Amino acid sequence: MTYSNAPSATPQPQQPKNKKDNRALIYTLGLVALLGTWAYIIYDKSKVSEERTQTQAQLFQADSSKSAIQEQFNEANARLDEMTGKNAKLDSLLKKDDAQITGMKSRINAIIHKEHATAQELAEARNLIAQLNGQIDGYIAEIEKLKGENLQLTQEKAQVTQQRDAVQKNYDSVNVVKNNLEDVGSTLHASNIAIAAYDEKENGKEKETTSAKKANALKVSFQLDENRIAQSGSKDLYICVTDPSGTPISVQALGSGTFTTRDTGDKVFTIKKSVDYVQGQVLPVEVTWKQNSKFQKGEYKIEIYNNGFKIGAGSVSLRKGGIFG
Repeated sequence: MTYSNAPSATPQPQQPKNKKDNRALIYTLGLVALLGTWAYIIYDKSKVSEERTQTQAQLFQADSSKSAIQEQFNEANARLDEMTGKNAKLDSLLKKDDAQITGMKSRINAIIHKEHATAQELAEARNLIAQLNGQIDGYIAEIEKLKGENLQLTQEKAQVTQQRDAVQKNYDSVNVVKNNLEDVGSTLHASNIAIAAYDEKENGKEKETTSAKKANALKVSFQLDENRIAQSGSKDLYICVTDPSGTPISVQALGSGTFTTRDTGDKVFTIKKSVDYVQGQVLPVEVTWKQNSKFQKGEYKIEIYNNGFKIGAGSVSLRKGGIFG
């Protein structure tokens, strides 16, 4: 039997050293992953902050655009209202185009009152207002064409043009449109204006009349259109009546007085009406004026004001009355 002291060819395992190397690798990979996670969080937070800033800027720009569109829309509506009742042929044109105009106004209102209107929708509203103003310009051209048939129409058109130019000049000089968009947007608008004279009897019965001799009351009815910018609450309306001689009707004993307009300063009002308006709703309004003197023959002009702005206008004519009236 032979014995050998030579070392064995089979290597002995070194288990503890391998475990230590694996642990170091795991720590390294974990540290890299943690650093990557924090880098992603910082990048994502920065991106979210940037997107929030962009969104706030877009919302501010959209609100400003909507206020500007609302003001342009109010001006177009006021121009339309001022044309009503001036000429039978013009009234016929307005009635014929009523469905189209109503549709355009409804779409514009829908876009203005949409909470998150897109830039494309705001551009559509501006285009519709431009179309509406184009139609109004066409009506004004028709008034010019018919002035030879109606001298009264020509005089009224000249007055409206003068008022429009004066308001526009004042707006441009003080930059009211730019600096008071919210204030303008909260101003109410009157539509469907109807004015009539009545013969009211002592027993309470009343009858509509066109005779100055029989008339003892003027009734003005209209509706305040929905406005989602104006806050709910009491709103003051000022009704200004001008007699056929061009003199504002004012009887202090019957509640007349003065108020301040945005374009011409202090103005005489005939009667003041306070109404409870609910934001975003339509409100019908009726105002009756009974004066302590007789009505004259001729045209009575009525203007409606809110928040210092004229929001509607109209007129009614009374004949002399009597056997030969």
